[in-house]
Amino acid sequence: MKVFRREFLLLGGSAVAAAIGSCAWAQAYPARPVRVIVPFGPGGPTDVFARLMAQKLSEQTGTQFYIENIGGAGGNIGATRASQAAPDGYTLLVDGANLVVNPALYPHVAYDPLKDFDPVTIAVTAPAILTVHPSVPAKTVKDLVALIKANPGKYSYASPGAGTPPHLVGELFRLSLGLDLVHVPFNGGGLAVASTVAGHTPISFGSMPPAVPLVRDGTLRALAVTTKSRSHALPDVPTMAEAGYPEVAGESWFVVVVPAGAPAEIVALLHREIAKMMELPDMKERLATLGYEAVVNTPAECAALLKTEMVRWGKVIRDAGIKAQ
Repeated sequence: MKVFRREFLLLGGSAVAAAIGSCAWAQAYPARPVRVIVPFGPGGPTDVFARLMAQKLSEQTGTQFYIENIGGAGGNIGATRASQAAPDGYTLLVDGANLVVNPALYPHVAYDPLKDFDPVTIAVTAPAILTVHPSVPAKTVKDLVALIKANPGKYSYASPGAGTPPHLVGELFRLSLGLDLVHVPFNGGGLAVASTVAGHTPISFGSMPPAVPLVRDGTLRALAVTTKSRSHALPDVPTMAEAGYPEVAGESWFVVVVPAGAPAEIVALLHREIAKMMELPDMKERLATLGYEAVVNTPAECAALLKTEMVRWGKVIRDAGIKAQ
């Protein structure tokens, strides 16, 4: 009995020491710079939000959070790199819906979005926006539909990439209205909207952040947003429902995750710091100006949403026969 009691006490002491060590580690975090992987190029909506977040986290923690853009394969390369990182809280991934959409879109994806990551939060959402180059003779969505139908095969639209929410909304637009409209995917929202500004792809379904300043300075014409209510960033732009097409709806969301197995204390700390930054007046103003809506759900709520979105959009992709290009 004395032997078993001694072993029990030793094990109990080890458990207490481990708990104390874990808490101390979490309290010391971050002790060195933290990498924030964005699986797209600079300038797109994921990158824009990630940079705002990294700047605030750096200010709040006193340690640098820095962006590493790892684009390619619709976000797969960056997400895979993040999934392979040490689960120590020193690598974060900021991604969009492609994180859970790509397994249905690509023949092979080297990560499991539900098993290889621990969710921190869905931080923000942003509506998709339909814009056109100013040379396009369409002032409304109905004008654009009539123009495309009168010129089959002539018009193309840009998106941030195959399987992104703006692309899927664009496909709803094309399929539901029977339009002969060519999809041109880009590796990120910044590149997609730049193509429309240049007139190479005269139409764009994209996210708000890279589009808002271009709409305001007149280099893009906004026809509609794809959410139920108008955007605070562009209050004069109607919704698709107001334009007469309620079936064309959808939005982008942006998630913060860490490699699976990260200490729960660090996940909780990151969630707490992100929630704190969203309450700052300057952050609220900046997000609203760019067209983001703050969400900051809990890690459990985030995990549930990722599962739901994976099933929902996977079915849309399979039913529509959409493949990565």
